[in-house]
Amino acid sequence: MATKKAAPAAKKVLSAEEKAAKFQEAVAYTDQLVKKAQAAVLKFEGYTQTQVDTIVAAMALAASKHSLELAHEAVNETGRGVVEDKDTKNHFASESVYNAIKNDKTVGVIAENKVAGSVEIASPLGVLAGIVPTTNPTSTAIFKSLLTAKTRNAIVFAFHPQAQKCSSHAAKIVYDAAIEAGAPEDFIQWIEVPSLDMTTALIQNRGIATILATGGPGMVNAALKSGNPSLGVGAGNGAVYVDATANIDRAVEDLLLSKRFDNGMICATENSAVIDASIYDEFVAKMQAQGAYMVPKKDYKAIESFVFVERAGEGFGVTGPVAGRSGQWIAEQAGVNVPKDKDVLLFELDKKNIGEALSSEKLSPLLSIYKSETREEGIEIVRSLLAYQGAGHNAAIQIGAMDDPFVKEYGIKVEASRILVNQPDSIGGVGDIYTDAMRPSLTLGTGSWGKNSLSHNLSTYDLLNVKTVAKRRNRPQWVRLPKEIYYEKNAISYLQELPHVHKAFIVADPGMVKFGFVDKVLEQLAIRPTQVETSIYGSVQPDPTLSEAIAIARQMKQFEPDTVICLGGGSALDAGKIGRLIYEYDARGEADLSDDASLKEIFQELAQKFVDIRKRIIKFYHPHKAQMVAIPTTSGTGSEVTPFAVITDDETHVKYPLADYQLTPQVAIVDPEFVMTVPKRTVSWSGIDAMSHALESYVSVMSSDYTKPISLQAIKLIFENLTESYHYDPAHPTKEGQKARENMHNAATLAGMAFANAFLGINHSLAHKIGGEFGLPHGLAIAIAMPHVIKFNAVTGNVKRTPYPRYETYRAQEDYAEISRFMGFAGKEDSDEKAVKALVAELKKLTDSIDINITLSGNGVDKAHLERELDKLADLVYDDQCTPANPRQPRIDEIKQLLLDQY
Repeated sequence: MATKKAAPAAKKVLSAEEKAAKFQEAVAYTDQLVKKAQAAVLKFEGYTQTQVDTIVAAMALAASKHSLELAHEAVNETGRGVVEDKDTKNHFASESVYNAIKNDKTVGVIAENKVAGSVEIASPLGVLAGIVPTTNPTSTAIFKSLLTAKTRNAIVFAFHPQAQKCSSHAAKIVYDAAIEAGAPEDFIQWIEVPSLDMTTALIQNRGIATILATGGPGMVNAALKSGNPSLGVGAGNGAVYVDATANIDRAVEDLLLSKRFDNGMICATENSAVIDASIYDEFVAKMQAQGAYMVPKKDYKAIESFVFVERAGEGFGVTGPVAGRSGQWIAEQAGVNVPKDKDVLLFELDKKNIGEALSSEKLSPLLSIYKSETREEGIEIVRSLLAYQGAGHNAAIQIGAMDDPFVKEYGIKVEASRILVNQPDSIGGVGDIYTDAMRPSLTLGTGSWGKNSLSHNLSTYDLLNVKTVAKRRNRPQWVRLPKEIYYEKNAISYLQELPHVHKAFIVADPGMVKFGFVDKVLEQLAIRPTQVETSIYGSVQPDPTLSEAIAIARQMKQFEPDTVICLGGGSALDAGKIGRLIYEYDARGEADLSDDASLKEIFQELAQKFVDIRKRIIKFYHPHKAQMVAIPTTSGTGSEVTPFAVITDDETHVKYPLADYQLTPQVAIVDPEFVMTVPKRTVSWSGIDAMSHALESYVSVMSSDYTKPISLQAIKLIFENLTESYHYDPAHPTKEGQKARENMHNAATLAGMAFANAFLGINHSLAHKIGGEFGLPHGLAIAIAMPHVIKFNAVTGNVKRTPYPRYETYRAQEDYAEISRFMGFAGKEDSDEKAVKALVAELKKLTDSIDINITLSGNGVDKAHLERELDKLADLVYDDQCTPANPRQPRIDEIKQLLLDQY
């Protein structure tokens, strides 16, 4: 017989005297923190701008390095949100915020107008009190710490009790990095044991200069009433008006992306959609087709009762457990059945009832929708929603032409500090990702409308009541390639004319030396009118390691070349790229070639994942000592024309793709004579690698009209020539076989040109990590993952697209279908789905024709080993540099399934 569980002990009720004593303990404790912070500010005042900037850069890099780790911790501790989206927010708080503030002048004279006779001088405010919410527990701690350091202030944090561990860990990471970079001790501190008394005592302390209050209405109001200045934020209850002229597909995807992002926890997330009547039915139907669920009216009350609680003077607010939970979880807790493939819950409401619970801020994937007969009525509904709750925070509009005069009319009439045009509000509202009109920030002011002292995104500049109309824009793109690319037979003869060659350093693998390919380079250099000194590193191994690149750099330092010639397959080219980079860093004094530990540290910094290559925290220095010439002798990597180099960590055996345009060779020589004797197995693996470059660059979120034609031509050449090239026997040459190898050599370089500018996707992320873990050749790992990646990307409906503005709608399936039709695998009358299946089938025929088994099991991988390392591999794949450009943003659990599917 089961024993009855004892009831929990009743919570002790403190007397008035006990409460007073407890509060006085909190006053004494926080006062000590504030005094230490004041001492730190006095020290900080003497720092130069250079010292401050060095500290902030170190903090941003440290936060970026630990981004995914902190994301896991935040979700594990709070039980809220989505790991992948927490990671995005952490990278945003470090990378995007750092990029925005890094050039700000915050020390001494920051501006001078001699005509007006004015001088502006920056001084720190003093000690800040930092309130951090459970919704953004790590990213807000990172963000506020960076701003504190940049402005030479000090901060004492009060973290949310449900997020104390992850928030304090985030603060410690940036604090430790700052101290190592020279920051004063105690300029970042936090309350170790959180409580309401502690937070109250902190914000009421007279030594606090300003309170950075990010949190719920109760906390913001407490800050405003503390007697200290407060830069708080108000409730967000943003609404989007969907105009009759809107691009409906994009508007639907933007709205669903926003509501799904971190389960709708960002305060700028749309809580209501006001849809023009003429497109209402179509819009709602498309939302449902992509994973939204129209909740039956009979279930409204059950969900409303579970989600909301009425708060005096504030309307309705979400209950504690709801924020950041999934739509499925909320429905289940409310006792409502929702189909398993649905995640955003829709509620059709009447504008006459604005002020009811479901018209309130939701902090979850719940969305109220209203029908509007006219534009004027649409404005009226949006204004009413904001007047009820969320005044001054944000509003949005989806409209056909962004220069439509109605955009300005809407912006004038709607009382919100930020009006977002044609973009997902949750990510658009924080700035940078979808618009440059607002600074990246995780504290969004609501102006006088929301009883706030700032109306913009909190940053380093002074406060203004500013309305911002932010228009969606695509990132300006570019095409960057080597200065010169020489191709066709005997292109190597260009070495006779290459300018500024006096000392040439040749990087090659043992086969290049043994079979006389290095001699061919030496012969061309010998023909030059003046003698060229040479030095050879001829022992590059497959999958080169960092230690090998360091050995190359050390030999370069002894020789001091003005020209580096990399000859061989991808391994030799990549090793040469990294070796030359390290050599250049040593020459600049940025690295010490005698110190392996410091070189490893620099490598880890350079290998850090970035979202935007132009805004990365770590910049690659421009090489100035030696020009680089790349001569590929296999037809696959395209390294001769790309800013990529893959290097393996000696200790972990993890492959890291480094990416920066400073790694692009100045000259590429694509001479087919060098590939006529390549072994069959190398032909097959490198050829499939080139195919993945072409396919992934075509569907990448960074692809463009400049890169897609190059990708297509490479795909065509590979389909038409790889099998013939594979079966070509150099001992019995044929003109058809030789032409096939020449075409494959050109195809590999073309594919490299495409992905150098459009980047890659998770086919490469999976291959990098699987290849490193199980010792599989890169091309083989690529082939195994390829069909699974195409099927993963080529879907419709409820798809979490990578949040980049270049993709207005999710189009990966359409892109793959275009490739299939271009190749003649499908006709115009065939559906996109059928065309993609035809493409996958033809790729299977291709891999069969070159004897590649496209399973892990068929290549000796132990399933138990795979399952044992699954969690680690999934995180590594997600954090790989190639993942951000994939058209579909993979969740970590989806990556795990992709890994298992390959077996």
